[in-house]
Amino acid sequence: MNPKKIWANFAVSDLGRTTKFYTELGFRSNGRSRELTSFFVGDDNFVIHFFLKDILQANIKSEISDSHKANEIIFTISAESKEEADEWAKEVEKAGGTLISQPEEFGKGYYGFIFADPDGHRFNVFHM
Repeated sequence: MNPKKIWANFAVSDLGRTTKFYTELGFRSNGRSRELTSFFVGDDNFVIHFFLKDILQANIKSEISDSHKANEIIFTISAESKEEADEWAKEVEKAGGTLISQPEEFGKGYYGFIFADPDGHRFNVFHM
């Protein structure tokens, strides 16, 4: 096996709200349809698709967990400095996200925080 590419698929309830949130955080659009909004993330153009929950659930033929209560994955966004992590925190709140933890030092040389998007998907902003 030689996987050529990997991407993420998340379930959301409102494509407009999701598009606005990630656009305000500077994620680059990869297009939008009636079923999904998609973004490129980072220098390697990692793709995250945000599907309407009923569309994604029908296609994977499985229940999707309530992301406000549990998460299968937490993505980490790299910050180049503590100041950049602090700026991320401000921008997340301004865009409508929720800070799960405030920016703080943890361990030796580690700094960051966790946030949730409006659908509860969690991200860690991290500087080391």
